[in-house]
Amino acid sequence: MKMKWITGNARQGFYKDLWVLMLPIAVQNLITAGVNMADVVMVGQLNQTALSASSLAGQVAFILNFVYFGMVSAVTIMAAQYWGKGDREVLAKILGLGLYISLAVAVTAAVLSAFAPRTVMRFWTNDPELIEVGSKYLRLASFSYFFSGLTQPYIAVMRSCERVKFSMVLSMITLTLNVILNALLIFGLFGFPALGIEGAAIATSISRGVELLICLVDFGRQKILPKSLKNMFSLPRTLLQDFRKFALPAFLNDVLWGFAYNMNAVIMGRLGTDMVAANSMVVVVRDLLTTVGFGISSAAAIMLGKELGQGQPDVARKDASSLIRVTLMCSAVSGVLLLISFPWIPSLAKVSEVSAGYMKIMLLMNIPYQTGMLLNTLVIASILRCGGDTRYGMILDITTMWGYAVPVGLLTAFVFKLPPLIVYAFMCTDEFVKMPFALWRYRSGKWLRNITREHMKTE
Repeated sequence: MKMKWITGNARQGFYKDLWVLMLPIAVQNLITAGVNMADVVMVGQLNQTALSASSLAGQVAFILNFVYFGMVSAVTIMAAQYWGKGDREVLAKILGLGLYISLAVAVTAAVLSAFAPRTVMRFWTNDPELIEVGSKYLRLASFSYFFSGLTQPYIAVMRSCERVKFSMVLSMITLTLNVILNALLIFGLFGFPALGIEGAAIATSISRGVELLICLVDFGRQKILPKSLKNMFSLPRTLLQDFRKFALPAFLNDVLWGFAYNMNAVIMGRLGTDMVAANSMVVVVRDLLTTVGFGISSAAAIMLGKELGQGQPDVARKDASSLIRVTLMCSAVSGVLLLISFPWIPSLAKVSEVSAGYMKIMLLMNIPYQTGMLLNTLVIASILRCGGDTRYGMILDITTMWGYAVPVGLLTAFVFKLPPLIVYAFMCTDEFVKMPFALWRYRSGKWLRNITREHMKTE
């Protein structure tokens, strides 16, 4: 009976299909989280100021990642269904649309970080030392923002076409390079200059440049998409209409949610370097231990979108139920790992006793929090979106974050002036506020739609 609850009534072949998609994505997520943790640990060996400054400066990349996540969600919604339908010409146009979006944001971030880094840093902190140190990081990391703007849409379309192994191998190469360069340039190993936090920024830009080069070579060799750039960037009106209706709400959802979530960093940045340092470690540990859960969510968007594009809503409904069950089990395992790891994590960086104490308690708070995060991500960002039911998720996320989470964080921190850990606890309640509404929408079945068109010509 217990095993029955774990496996459920999944269709034959479900776990094989999920495993083939999920494993490379989870490995990629694991590598990314592991590299992020290695970055934090290596910078943390310098001093607490360097750790806090790099964490706050890294919020630019954090915001960009949410823009990219929104772009990837928007692209996947349409690309997965057209992949299921077998229309490769439209897939190329979807890539072109993704490039338009990501480059507009990436170029803006790169220019601001390169030419006005102190202005950017002042958004997150008023500490002069953190602003000065963080500005040095931003100038050198600005190149990486532009490179990522080109690579992320391409990787998204390749993953939607079930080329998940390509994105996994790409991550293994570029992120391993990032770790090696970090070690060489931060600490000055093997005759390299010891550049500290600036070395971390240079390593990031070089590794992202290599990632772009690999994607360009792969685009010339792949046989899935037409290689005509003119065709790729000639966007038919019907595609733009469908994007505005089905994909744009998902993009706006993730961007606005990302900005709201980033308010956590704004609040933390004004609660002292002890809290900033503790939060920087907690985030990378949580990301590391939830890689499989987020891998399941990413695989779900591809799997369910393809099934809906093939005209199989009953299969998609059954698979969605199985995916929720698997996510809950994965979340339980992540919670156990968090419980095991919390006593020794503070020893990985040179932080104060106060910061180490904060870190331990915050890790324990994340045991229930990550469960809500994984379940809501699966339902809102994968299940609802795969069939174009994006407007509801957008309204739910934005209402919860801007109407509840941000005001609660600001009030508890700056009006009621509660202790930092109490503020953090309140900021971890938003996932449970929106969970009942997300599950209700999932059960309604309004997401079970095929959104592809029979013919799409450039107009």
